[in-house]
Amino acid sequence: MKALGMILAGGNNRRMRELSSRRAIAAMPMAGSFRAVDFTLSNMSNSGIGTVAVITQYSSRSLDEHLSSSKWWDFGRKQGGLYLLNPTITPENNDWYRGTADAISQNLNFLYKRHEPYVVIAPGDGIYKLDYNDVIDFHSDNDADITVVCKDFPEGADVSRFGVLQTDEKGRILEWEEKPVASPFRTVSTGIYVIRRRLLISLMEQCREMEWTDLVRDVIMRQKNVMNIMAYRLDSYWTNISTVKAYYDANMDFLKDDVRKHFFHEYPAIQTKVDDYAPAKYNTGAEVKGSLIANGVILNGEVTDSILFRKVFVGNGAVIRNSLIFKDSYVSDGAVLEYCIVEAGVTIPAGAVHKGTPEKPLIITE
Repeated sequence: MKALGMILAGGNNRRMRELSSRRAIAAMPMAGSFRAVDFTLSNMSNSGIGTVAVITQYSSRSLDEHLSSSKWWDFGRKQGGLYLLNPTITPENNDWYRGTADAISQNLNFLYKRHEPYVVIAPGDGIYKLDYNDVIDFHSDNDADITVVCKDFPEGADVSRFGVLQTDEKGRILEWEEKPVASPFRTVSTGIYVIRRRLLISLMEQCREMEWTDLVRDVIMRQKNVMNIMAYRLDSYWTNISTVKAYYDANMDFLKDDVRKHFFHEYPAIQTKVDDYAPAKYNTGAEVKGSLIANGVILNGEVTDSILFRKVFVGNGAVIRNSLIFKDSYVSDGAVLEYCIVEAGVTIPAGAVHKGTPEKPLIITE
């Protein structure tokens, strides 16, 4: 196989507010039946990558449970497979992962024992489809040291939460600004990298020696004038879920026909862990428009432009609009929810009214 995969899924993000208090960002529910990490895992599997390490740390129980069986993404195999790399106390190290580079350098033994020529490094919070073989071919054809998968944003788009870069006409990265307040550049890094395994080992050994901890700041930005660091432009759907608004918008995108078709009906498909629940039940009086309803849901009320995850109950006369209702939630009779994100297992009392806005969805955790 050409490459092995490393998924960075251990970080916390305060911009996700209460949503990240129970789970890692990579374990965030998506599109009714999925988790954020499913998209990267499926891309790895669909690209023929047979060995994938998921680096976890913060609040990882939900993510670990989701990844407890690797068969759903076709990683149940004798050679390779799916590995979970948690922080481990050893005689040489007693620290948690202090950054992306530190997380990889603390797991150098995993890289030492592999034989694949390339490594694909990707975050666990990206929502996209990509054949990594195309990126590896681009990397090889351009004799690159590191290839960064990028996305061009339209003029006027907010790029302040991304790494923003400038390239020459051949695609070589000339400038890189990390999360700038304002920038004239419109090309953003998706956090996906391709690099030769031996070079990655050398760079991580240097990081360990110098106590450098961040992959972008301490490796890529230091090396951009020395190494050939290329930008591969992704021309299909991509977003990440690094803020509450970005997370809400990413889910709402799945109510669009073209987005659903891209991810779920065009080959190859996105895979997830399957739970054996009964199909959704629509009782007399239920009315659903423009929504995604997962299995195990029981509906008695009105649902419009919303996503209901598994095993949600909606009572008589309840109204749900433009909202995300997580697994095992109970919306009682006559409750009204608009522009809300309801945490898993929450009960909304009868007659309660909760309203957020498109720019600031209301998070309900109790």
